[in-house]
Amino acid sequence: MPIGKVFIFIGIAFILVGLLWTFIGKLPGDISFKRGNFSFHFPIVTSIIISIFLSMILYILGKIK
Repeated sequence: MPIGKVFIFIGIAFILVGLLWTFIGKLPGDISFKRGNFSFHFPIVTSIIISIFLSMILYILGKIK
């Protein structure tokens, strides 16, 4: 696979992850704390969904080869 196609695939993957993070970044199950002027947000459910999505894409791409 030429390096150009790899960079295109990586770029598309980053765009998809960014869009998912923007739109579903606050799902139920994501951990958020806010106390005074300190806030902490850990999107664990969003991370799991993105991981499953990327795993499926990479699995499909591996089968095509």
